[in-house]
Amino acid sequence: MADETSLRPGDESDAQDGARGSTGESTSLQGRAPFLQNWDWQSVVRINERLCRGGGAQHGKNSETYARCQAEWIQGHGQERSLLETLDWLRSYHRKAPFLFFNGNTFAEIARTLTDALFAEFPRARRREAASLAAHYVAGVLDREPVTAGIVALADAANFKPGDRVKTLKGSARGVVRKILADGRIIWRPDDNNAELTALPESLLREKR
Repeated sequence: MADETSLRPGDESDAQDGARGSTGESTSLQGRAPFLQNWDWQSVVRINERLCRGGGAQHGKNSETYARCQAEWIQGHGQERSLLETLDWLRSYHRKAPFLFFNGNTFAEIARTLTDALFAEFPRARRREAASLAAHYVAGVLDREPVTAGIVALADAANFKPGDRVKTLKGSARGVVRKILADGRIIWRPDDNNAELTALPESLLREKR
């Protein structure tokens, strides 16, 4: 069946309802919890229906896969999984395509909202980046390895200190922390020039040595 993989905003109300009912706290990538227990199948259907309406596409069931997907979701959505296993599970539904259109966007929206809620205490820029990685993985845009590495880096909440290797969120520049200002801002020097730059901590990632 046809599908859309470009990510669009999903059904905010249904997705946020599911997030409010989740664990509500951050987790390591190894931690296990029933992250999807509050997304029942009807909430998934509503997200797809509204995405289709917004995209001018027909909302409907894929006669070959819908019933099986519904049964598997009802049986398995409350199961404890790690965050990455949860993203794998959501990605599998994109591939099974229970709906006529916007399968990728439907399950990516759940991944985006879930990840945003789990990293709620992190700065907004990092939270949005983690949620975007999760959504693009479920939608089939990114492979598992870069998503895993990206989320691990974004979840590193340790305080920066002078001498730490850092990089920008997109990885376009790398350098060394020179000084931490009293207000928390970071003075750092990129590798490719001698200029010292000032950055907010949420705009940088720690780089592994």
